[in-house]
Amino acid sequence: MTLLLDIDGVMVPAKSWEKPEILDDQFMNFSHQASIALQMIISKTNSNILLTTSHKDQFDLNEWINIFNRRNISVKNIDKLPRNIHLLNRKDEILNWYNSNPGIQVRKDFIILDDDKSLNALPIFLKERLVLTNSMVGLTVSIANEVIKMMNRPKKDLIGV
Repeated sequence: MTLLLDIDGVMVPAKSWEKPEILDDQFMNFSHQASIALQMIISKTNSNILLTTSHKDQFDLNEWINIFNRRNISVKNIDKLPRNIHLLNRKDEILNWYNSNPGIQVRKDFIILDDDKSLNALPIFLKERLVLTNSMVGLTVSIANEVIKMMNRPKKDLIGV
């Protein structure tokens, strides 16, 4: 299973009045609640992480693993969407990823975890795999339980399968 993961508004609540804490690794600290929730998802589903965040190109994959591990999230497999050289919006980046991965189209073994409301414009077969967070709150245990339930749902329950 693959979790397409945004950072801002998911792992780091987007509060305009509050500057996020930057740790020694030069990246924002994740909220404690989001770290617990993401670790719960990974532990219960053995998910791989695919970074969709606009920060994805700031670090290489080993540095990203260290960033997550430093925040008490044990990730083994992490990747990121290709560099966004055409300045696509998140919806189009995800559509490009989906269209260039025929295996994922067959398996439908992914969840999109983001706070970007424009993703509501995704085609239904992708929108059914979308879990939106409240950008000011971020990922919670309740949302993590929803993600886990979706990831464990039998494929026959998925639209278009």
